[in-house]
Amino acid sequence: MQLSLVSVILPFFNAELTLDKAIESIVQQTYTYWELILVNNQSTDNSAQIAKRYTQKDVRIHLIKENTQGVTFAFNAGLAFARGKYIARMDADDYSYPLRLEQQVRYLENHDEVDAVSGLVAYKANAMQAGMKHYVNWSNTLVTSKQIADNQFVELPTINPTLVFRRSSLEKYGSYQNGGFPEDYELVLRWLQKGATFAKIPNIILDWHDSSTRLTRTGSRYSTEAFYQIKTIYLAEWLCQNNPFHPAVVVWGAGRKARQRVKLLEEYQVEITAFIDIVPNKVQEKPCIYFKDIAPPGQYFILSYVSNRGKREEIRQFLVDKGYHEAIHFLLVA
Repeated sequence: MQLSLVSVILPFFNAELTLDKAIESIVQQTYTYWELILVNNQSTDNSAQIAKRYTQKDVRIHLIKENTQGVTFAFNAGLAFARGKYIARMDADDYSYPLRLEQQVRYLENHDEVDAVSGLVAYKANAMQAGMKHYVNWSNTLVTSKQIADNQFVELPTINPTLVFRRSSLEKYGSYQNGGFPEDYELVLRWLQKGATFAKIPNIILDWHDSSTRLTRTGSRYSTEAFYQIKTIYLAEWLCQNNPFHPAVVVWGAGRKARQRVKLLEEYQVEITAFIDIVPNKVQEKPCIYFKDIAPPGQYFILSYVSNRGKREEIRQFLVDKGYHEAIHFLLVA
């Protein structure tokens, strides 16, 4: 069988402390039919020299420049250079396990219906952040295509540097876009909205490193507000297509934060007819349903805006026990 070329795109900016290890993790892959495209995104340290050294040792490794700052521009420059049937993401401070590409290519070769495959990660950080660790643990529970799709409005259900795309799917659904939003989340939401299918290798394929200087911590486009803004745009579209009671929804979560976030949804002509709360006889500007008094399935569509750790899963289980089906009768969106 003829092997399929994988183009690994690795943008870097001032990554001299981690770039060696990231590149070596690709060099040591058991799947050897790859090209590695290193994209220098205006580095001012020794990163470019490190990258150039690798190009002199391995003809599969290429170094290009992208002068417009930003991961989106760097990735798309690499994509324009790439020749592979499959396009793999990689970050300059992460480490891909040796079997990563072999497992992901085999999966895509055997699952024609899947547009992109990611995998589980091990969370690595100099100082563990409880919130990020919780996010990684949550993301690692989402393995099937349905789990990924059903949880798309909770948080980003796939961790970006683990992704391998079909080139044909990138051409069909579009690459990363630049804007005031997290570009990785926007791409996943856009692809799912257009009918793409994501899947995951059900084992750890990458060490995902977190640091105080990582863009997801420092960039305004990765703020909680930016996530909710882009999420709400696609959620409104999803509801238009899938909510049988559109534009009416009932929102689980009558607290201040939930009501603030719901206001974003109302800007897209979604009508909040009532809230659900754990406190009986709660008074709000809209009707408030005590959670034990919710109607049987099929009376309204519920959006859960409760984001407290553990409570999200309790709400899902409560609704399932009542006969509700996720993405048919209810959706978790926080």
